[in-house]
Amino acid sequence: MAGRKSLAAQLVQAYRDNQKAKAAAAKRAEDERARRARAAERAAAEQAKEDARRERAQAQAWARTQKAKQSQQSSESRRAEQIVRDLEKREVARAREAEQKRRAEEREKVAAERHAKQEHAEDLRREANVRTAEVAAYVEQLGTVLRQRPGGLHDHRPKVERALGEGNLEAFAVGVERALASIEYPAGLEGARRAGFAPESRELMIEIELPAQTVVPSVLGYRFKASAPPAVVPQPRKEAECKALYRDLVARLALRAIAEAFAVTPPTLVDSVAFNGIVRAKDRATGKAIEPCLIGVRVSREAFGELVLDEPELDPVQSLRYLNAVVSQHPYDLEPVPPVVSFDLSRYKLAPERDVVAGLDSRPDLLAMDPTEFEHLIRRLFEKAGLKSWVTQASRDDGIDAVAVIEQPLLSTQCIIQAKRTKNVVPADTVRAVAGLVNDTGASKGIVVTTAWFGKTSLDFAPRNRLELIDGRHLKALLLEHLGIDALIGLPKLPPGWQPRDLS
Repeated sequence: MAGRKSLAAQLVQAYRDNQKAKAAAAKRAEDERARRARAAERAAAEQAKEDARRERAQAQAWARTQKAKQSQQSSESRRAEQIVRDLEKREVARAREAEQKRRAEEREKVAAERHAKQEHAEDLRREANVRTAEVAAYVEQLGTVLRQRPGGLHDHRPKVERALGEGNLEAFAVGVERALASIEYPAGLEGARRAGFAPESRELMIEIELPAQTVVPSVLGYRFKASAPPAVVPQPRKEAECKALYRDLVARLALRAIAEAFAVTPPTLVDSVAFNGIVRAKDRATGKAIEPCLIGVRVSREAFGELVLDEPELDPVQSLRYLNAVVSQHPYDLEPVPPVVSFDLSRYKLAPERDVVAGLDSRPDLLAMDPTEFEHLIRRLFEKAGLKSWVTQASRDDGIDAVAVIEQPLLSTQCIIQAKRTKNVVPADTVRAVAGLVNDTGASKGIVVTTAWFGKTSLDFAPRNRLELIDGRHLKALLLEHLGIDALIGLPKLPPGWQPRDLS
């Protein structure tokens, strides 16, 4: 029993031991599995750690790589930025340098412009001073034109004297004109000269062209005006001063021309000068050309010699008044005066003087005289009546028989004379023709003398047209009064209103 128990116990023990061994084996297996699991876990953990380490290493390496790249990129970026900054600095430096240069150039330009403006202003100031001095010098020259007469004018006398000695009046006048034209005048004061000569009165007739009003500077001077832009502006001369300067100038030119006319002609041939001073201009009202006479004077050589032309204090305007000249009250405005001689008439050649009075019978018949003797008789009549006259030749005289100068204290005028030796009434057309000649030639008066009579039409026409009609009765009375000639008029019939004694 005991044995069996032991075996059972043993079996149980063995079972138990087996179980324990199994349990131990299972436990060991379990432990082994657990160990292995733990080992696997440790291995996995280690692997994970290794993987993590590796990953960390890779990450670190990547990070290092990235950091290196970033560092490189940063470095490159820094270098690029530095390059950009350097470029920007250089650009800024260049821009600053360019700006400095531009500012310097601008300053230089401004300085140059300022200097140029200053130089221009100085040039304009100098120009103003120069132009003002030129105006003053020119005005002074105008004031000395009378005293600055050239010498040696007497050398012209032999030439003009030879021309007259040869009996050539036209050559004498041309010689005088050339002598006067050869005299130098300041610029702007030159003018045409015309001359004529009346040998019976020993009078030289001259006409000179005076300068226009523009010869007097309309500016007093010039000044610099600092405006924008600066300029040289004229300072206008007062109109009253312009007029006074022009009046003084034309008076000086007239006196100088007369002095030169006396200088170039021999005293043995020329006793007096009849002077006209004209201006060629345009009529502002009509636009037509006009030639107003501003100065007219007739003066003898002796009277003119009383003037001291070189005296600085000589007043030329007063000198002309002293010579009884007819001077325009307003020469600057071209207000005309009657000329003392008409050069439209001086172109007619002079006929030789004939003394017809000495050859007449005590009671000559006017109709029996030849035309030339009758014209010379009329001339002598007018001379005795106080007129200075000369007779034109029969050819190319435009119907004018004589030209007479009527001398008055303050004025000398000219008239045209036509003598009609006829038995019949003088046609009205003849009277009208003489009136036309008076207007065309600018004469002051026309005289028609006849041995016959005038009709009512002519008698009414004459007073309105500056004409005087002298019929046969009046002519007989004038011849008896002035020449002591008791003339006859052998008309075939008695004119209307006449008495028989008017013919015999």
